[in-house]
Amino acid sequence: MFRLTFLGTSAGIPTKQRNVTALAIECVNTHLSGDKKNSKLARPWVLVDCGEGTQHQLLRTKLSGHQLAAICITHVHGDHCYGLPGLLASLAMSGRQSKLVIIAPKAIAALLDTLSLTTELYFSYPIEFIAIEEVLAGTHQSELIQDGKVIVDFGRGHQLSVSMTALSHRVASHAFILEQSLSFNKLNTDKLRAEGVAAGKTWGLLQSGQDVVLEASELAKPNEDSGGFKQESPQHLKSADYVDAVSVTTKMVVAGDNDSPELLRMAVEGASVLVHEATYTDAVLQKIDARVEDNTDGLVIDPMHSSAGQVARFAEQVSLPNLILTHFSARYQLYDDEKSKSPNMANIRLEVEQYYQGNCWLAEDFAQFEVGDEVTRVVNNDA
Repeated sequence: MFRLTFLGTSAGIPTKQRNVTALAIECVNTHLSGDKKNSKLARPWVLVDCGEGTQHQLLRTKLSGHQLAAICITHVHGDHCYGLPGLLASLAMSGRQSKLVIIAPKAIAALLDTLSLTTELYFSYPIEFIAIEEVLAGTHQSELIQDGKVIVDFGRGHQLSVSMTALSHRVASHAFILEQSLSFNKLNTDKLRAEGVAAGKTWGLLQSGQDVVLEASELAKPNEDSGGFKQESPQHLKSADYVDAVSVTTKMVVAGDNDSPELLRMAVEGASVLVHEATYTDAVLQKIDARVEDNTDGLVIDPMHSSAGQVARFAEQVSLPNLILTHFSARYQLYDDEKSKSPNMANIRLEVEQYYQGNCWLAEDFAQFEVGDEVTRVVNNDA
């Protein structure tokens, strides 16, 4: 299961209610639910984009910088990366020692090198920098890369693969395809009960792969009149007879800035959810396009963002089950009021509802979602 915490949902500049782009994605192994240390305190997470102020936003969550496994930067625009140097410096000052993976455009490496030289930026931990351009070209050499995917192994059958696909924006921008794989042993409890093996320590040993010898006194004793299980000699239980190896994969896609959602057609196949920008509505996009077409002095720049309608129409075409929109223009107030004359989130919501029949959420800062076979909005902030 993925657990998403939106740390920033504004496009370009922060507002009083929204910080600029950042998304924390916890990789939760739900099959460690009985192990509090591994299921709660030590669950690894990935940060996608790191706009200015991201580390301040993190202070308002329960996410630990020591459990941050990787940072993914979609593109070099400041609202997606200006918070990175400060966060990395703070991790060092807090005593981090474990390796951190950074998957980003090559220009981000140059930025960090420059800051290291000019500001004495110091890292107490190793960083493995993986350039997106080199991964896509097949030229990056790393033990983490397999078949064009970056593999982050968390141990205990828990693994995350990250792959990239190019988008359309003013600068090179990418989407990250995240696939979390969980491999675990599933105990056949029905078979154990039928053979008179009561729930307890034995079940745990079998599930962990250990064979067990049970004395007759340890077996469940149903009523003799029931014709139930009767055992008078020790019973040898082989783990392989009661355990099935199971593998579960959850896939999601997080897109950077992009004016062509259709570029994600192949990437979203089998995905539980797509996280995509919806900077403005179709009407605003049309006005921008008109200004660009009428531009004669070269002063008008096409921002190359998607409208809510564009993303909604794409999601409907590919039968995407779940959609989370973010990266909203500062022109839209946080409230949802269809009757208001001021631009607000109702404008975005109504446009989506016009074209898309699936589940859609408009993200807010600190909104949380759990992503498995289905997507669920989390009411309480319990990052």
